[in-house]
Amino acid sequence: MSIKDEIGELREITAREALERLRAGNEKFLTSDNPIGDVSPETRARTYREGQKPYAVIVTCSDSRVIPESIFSAGIGELFVVRSAGNVIGGHELGSVEYAVSHLGCPLVVVMGHTSCGAVGAAILHEGHGHVKLITDRIRETIGDETDVNRACALNAVQGVADLKFGLEQELENAAVIGAVYRMDTGRVEFLSETETSAL
Repeated sequence: MSIKDEIGELREITAREALERLRAGNEKFLTSDNPIGDVSPETRARTYREGQKPYAVIVTCSDSRVIPESIFSAGIGELFVVRSAGNVIGGHELGSVEYAVSHLGCPLVVVMGHTSCGAVGAAILHEGHGHVKLITDRIRETIGDETDVNRACALNAVQGVADLKFGLEQELENAAVIGAVYRMDTGRVEFLSETETSAL
């Protein structure tokens, strides 16, 4: 993703700058009555002509209450969002992230779980039938005997980071991958470990 620096020249955005942009967008979401990013007709037309250049990949849950573009005050063409119930990562998700990093040049990937996740709660209670059980069984493997749903959500996000790093080791050489949890009660995104960002 190219951005304009202080002197107006275009340059490539770093993973650290992408993370700071996410933090700033989340702060705007917390304090603004209208935190929407740029969805203007001009931006829509420009990204149609020139293509997309998102600055971050967000892998998150399909929960309808979790809207990454709003949570980070992002507009058209800024985030590449990959969603699955329980933010479980399999082949399709790996392929989507690989595309965003390798072909679109995203420098940062965030695996973002959320509090009160229904898929994680179902995994704790050993619930889930049909194809849903594929998701809850995978989460159950990750969280073990954890019974606190919010701690389990964080464990699940950390596992997502590990899954990406294992499945896309070579492809992620030029990108940072970190975990996060979106707190639905407050709207704040908590990045799980500052040590994970030390290499940015």
